[in-house]
Amino acid sequence: MKIFNALRISLLATLASSCLLSVAYADDALKMELTSNQVVKNSEGKTIYTPVRTAPAGTVIQYKATYTNTINKDINDLMVTLPIPTNMTFTGESVPASAQASTDGKNYADMPLMRKIDGKMVKVPYSEYRMLRWNIKLLPAKKSAAVALNTTVN
Repeated sequence: MKIFNALRISLLATLASSCLLSVAYADDALKMELTSNQVVKNSEGKTIYTPVRTAPAGTVIQYKATYTNTINKDINDLMVTLPIPTNMTFTGESVPASAQASTDGKNYADMPLMRKIDGKMVKVPYSEYRMLRWNIKLLPAKKSAAVALNTTVN
């Protein structure tokens, strides 16, 4: 349970600092709902999402944030971020897939993240990813948009 409560606190702090809304918008122009669901495949191979509060190591958890525009005006270029808890490892799966990733919460780049080692470009391990961010180009008045990332419990 600590895993999910810590994420919610971290997410709310991140959300407050990363939602780039014009000062003309009211503070309550954007509502966010965070859900955490265990990701499992059923016998037909279909992905099933079931609510979860605690989970053992190896469990895949999807964090989904749904952003709702509560005003009668479109919101443009909304940047939203989701942190990856320290006791979780990003699986490489995000929705939408256009997310950018960061290992430090400051510098973002398209995935997969790359670094130079011994003169060669290599992929940064998902275990080093700490945050993902998305640019929601347009969030129409009274509409919602969702972003999600999958993690594995360490």
